[in-house]
Amino acid sequence: MKYLFYKFGYLKALFSPFKPFGLKWYFGKVAIGTPYFLPRKWVKSENGQISVPKKVGFDVVGLGWKIKWSDDDFRFEWAPLISFVFFGYQIAVMVEAPEEYQYWEAWLYYELRTDKSKSQSERIKECKEKFPLTYTSGDGTETNYYNLVLKEQYQ
Repeated sequence: MKYLFYKFGYLKALFSPFKPFGLKWYFGKVAIGTPYFLPRKWVKSENGQISVPKKVGFDVVGLGWKIKWSDDDFRFEWAPLISFVFFGYQIAVMVEAPEEYQYWEAWLYYELRTDKSKSQSERIKECKEKFPLTYTSGDGTETNYYNLVLKEQYQ
């Protein structure tokens, strides 16, 4: 079950108070990492294993995130994607969310730390109180990213 959440749990965002994410397509020579390196596989060698580029392969990459300084300090690392490689060419479908870092970090807090027995509106209120997304730039401009990542009725 944990494996499925890792690979596909991000799809729950589509049915949440967060704006729906989009998809970005790539067709061309292999250029999209899965997540950090180009698609590759490990093969045996005299000294252990080495990585070699995939000639044909399929990769499903889940949402990449970690917890940094406390149990509620979520950090976005990479967006989910699906990649198919065929003899030096790649088709990749990447998830593209608005304000990507703030979107996924707030969604993770919403999904993993708010009380699921409450309504979506109450859970968003809890997010705004305990996981604020208001930032002030150097010129004093204040931005509340919840206004950019939530559906209008939840802002």
